[in-house]
Amino acid sequence: MSPKAKGYLLGAVAAATYGMNPLFALPLYRDGMDPDSVLFFRYLFAIPILGVMLRARGRSFTLRRGEILPLAALGLLVAVSSLTLFLSYNYMDAGIASTLLFVYPIFVALIMALGFRERLSSQTAGCILLALTGIGLLYRSGSGATLNLTGTLLVMASALSYAVYIVGVNRPRLQEVATLKVTFYVLIFGLSLFLVRLRFGEEALLPHRWYLWGNLLALALFPTAISFLCTTAAIQYIGATPTAILGALEPVTAVIFGVAVFGERLTPRIACGMGLIILAVSLIVAGGSLSPHLVRLRRLFPRLTPKRRRRHGRPER
Repeated sequence: MSPKAKGYLLGAVAAATYGMNPLFALPLYRDGMDPDSVLFFRYLFAIPILGVMLRARGRSFTLRRGEILPLAALGLLVAVSSLTLFLSYNYMDAGIASTLLFVYPIFVALIMALGFRERLSSQTAGCILLALTGIGLLYRSGSGATLNLTGTLLVMASALSYAVYIVGVNRPRLQEVATLKVTFYVLIFGLSLFLVRLRFGEEALLPHRWYLWGNLLALALFPTAISFLCTTAAIQYIGATPTAILGALEPVTAVIFGVAVFGERLTPRIACGMGLIILAVSLIVAGGSLSPHLVRLRRLFPRLTPKRRRRHGRPER
């Protein structure tokens, strides 16, 4: 297998495993666990897995004083993003929630444009309108009923907090810190939010069926550890942009599991809305690599000057 093919395979696995969140979380909800308890054990089990990975790569666990506060803030952002997403599963189908979450790159573009004065291109603005159209299709069903407003706001809060995390993790202060080390400490600081909300574990709910402990372990292993490893490896093989584009498989995976396992309904309107959102975000992520192709395509249809219009027999306006 060529390195490029291996990279695309790893990127697809990374996106697909992250889309498994509802597959393992929803049975725990039905067993009586709440989002705080599910996420508490997910983070708790993922931390030693990442710690072993960190030690296996020979990385140091030591942090500099100036790195602690930024990592603590990033950890809380990730924890808030996880919590609001998992709370939204109580108000809407998991597949729709996962698709709405996929607007976070649009929030990133807006934050960079408004907060850091990065130029917002016409292509990005058009993609934002396209994504809003897709959200509108998801928000209202064919029967006229709308999605739960609370659930929609929770997903938007999840997408926004994750977008702020992405902008923050790329700041200069953390650029010299290994990605695996950043993730390890982000999970540790994120766990503190659930410790406080559960009164240091006193109010944590446990699974009633022994086999559901496997779901908690799977949440820590597949959407966290494996997804992170495959994402990192894919970026090394094919680069960040193609890997991010393959992230469109995340909501697709969630919808497939929602329909096949949990009996969620997939209507033509929902499918169309999902397609618009995935298309819009994919175009934003691929913007840099698409620009040369768009310029090349535009050159095939040059704009005629007045002199050329007369040459081609077209009257001047």
